[in-house]
Amino acid sequence: MTSIEGALLDFKRLDRMATGDTGIHHLDPRAKVLVTLVFIVSVVSFGKYELSAMIPFFLFPVVMVSLGNLPASFIVKKIALLCPFALVVGIFNPVFDRDLLVHLGPFGISGGWISFASIMVRSILTVGAALILVGVTGFTAVCRALERMGMPQAFVVQLLFLYRYIFVLTEEGARTARARELRSFGKKGMELKVFGSLVGHLLLRTWERAERVYQAMLCRGFNGHFHLRRDYRFGFREAIFTLGWSALFVLFRLVNVPQFLGSVITELLQ
Repeated sequence: MTSIEGALLDFKRLDRMATGDTGIHHLDPRAKVLVTLVFIVSVVSFGKYELSAMIPFFLFPVVMVSLGNLPASFIVKKIALLCPFALVVGIFNPVFDRDLLVHLGPFGISGGWISFASIMVRSILTVGAALILVGVTGFTAVCRALERMGMPQAFVVQLLFLYRYIFVLTEEGARTARARELRSFGKKGMELKVFGSLVGHLLLRTWERAERVYQAMLCRGFNGHFHLRRDYRFGFREAIFTLGWSALFVLFRLVNVPQFLGSVITELLQ
């Protein structure tokens, strides 16, 4: 029960971050969505053995967290929560790819370990960028920006309802878990068949509550559009923000900055 309620509070906390009063928060959501998309495309386009070239991309999440006054520890914890999924994806790379690519004195590093590290770095960067985007924009504003950028309205509404249904499911799950704990004594109520029944009842309860929420929305004049608290406009600041970060990402993608700096330092020391 505690873990379910904690997950719900984390979701709500991430959404509350979007109500901040910084310059990043006041930018048009379309600018932040475009920059994040360019960032993610640039990161995932690297080859499996390109590891050092992705290090400069950490500049973007660090700057966004600092300018947006986001709690860095919270973002790091949410990223760490998703790292096991990336770990499962790349854990077998060192087993199947044993060709040595890097030699550090008597030690050799195989391509499998490099590709594994590359997967982890890309996961950290992309997941972190997505979390920061929601933290400085809000999920509703992100979906509204996608709609204004050409995404079909039906798909946007489905995304918003899916996001809101997570809260309904989590709240009902917490109530169901609390009710089971209050009615359990010793090992009673912990059997596998009990959990199967709980999942079925949870689905029915969330379905019914979602229907009540939807009927309440219709009674309040919902017509398929979600209205934002602020009226955004894509202006000069948004253009500078988008072009500046995009140009920097393209530069990082085309030029291996750590390798370039290393060669320059080596030449100066000779």
